[in-house]
Amino acid sequence: MLVHGIPEFRLPKEIVQKTVDKILRLGIEVKYNQQLGKNLFLEDLEAKYDAIFLGIGANQSANMGVEGENLNGVFGGNELLEYNQHPDYSGKTVAVVGGGNVAMDCARTIKRLGAKNVKVIYRRAREQMPAEEKEVKEAMEEGIEFLFQNNIVKIIGKDKVEEVELIKTKLVQKENDIRLVPINIEGSNYIKKVDYIVMALGSKVEPFVKKLGLKTNQWGNIEVNEKYQTSNPKIYAGGDLAGMKGTVAWAAYSGREAAKSIAENLKND
Repeated sequence: MLVHGIPEFRLPKEIVQKTVDKILRLGIEVKYNQQLGKNLFLEDLEAKYDAIFLGIGANQSANMGVEGENLNGVFGGNELLEYNQHPDYSGKTVAVVGGGNVAMDCARTIKRLGAKNVKVIYRRAREQMPAEEKEVKEAMEEGIEFLFQNNIVKIIGKDKVEEVELIKTKLVQKENDIRLVPINIEGSNYIKKVDYIVMALGSKVEPFVKKLGLKTNQWGNIEVNEKYQTSNPKIYAGGDLAGMKGTVAWAAYSGREAAKSIAENLKND
């Protein structure tokens, strides 16, 4: 993910390679082309190892559930970045939906790949964007247009994306909500012509995680205690899979802290 999922301009590959090499020099054995639930099974690992750490992330793009979302030309932001399978953006107008770092990565990458216009659609105001301010500022400097306080009503097209219907929003304070909540302004609908739409609204864990026999929360993330243990005390989890803050730094931090807990627990055993 560090190589394929995060653009070079935000995380240079040379730094990633040096970090990976440093870790591998510690004497870690790596088994490649192993996929949990396909050719690698949790029960087999339990029988062989004293502790297991799951750090497989949550890289399935969330969707909006709006009409037209299944049309050709609608992509998930996470998958687009991870697999690097971009269409030809030359002369095209692309809408990126979302306000986090993944949305910024998608917008800036697509602009670099030759798109004529890139528009970021975000239903709240700039102040509420979860993306780092530096990322937003640089995206704006690169010519990316931001449509703040806009929401998607539906995606229009016969076989592929042709237009998107948007509606303006207002921000209101609701009881028991810390953040201002966006409410659609009735009658403010309008149409924009677009060629592609990228959904960068956040990510979720893959469906097979629910079949691992571990306790999950309402969003499908694996629940862990303060020591990063799952409902099976032999199995630990961290990063996006456990619903931690969605950045590389926080994922690395949770892995390190989980490793400390594993070492401590094995020593006590």
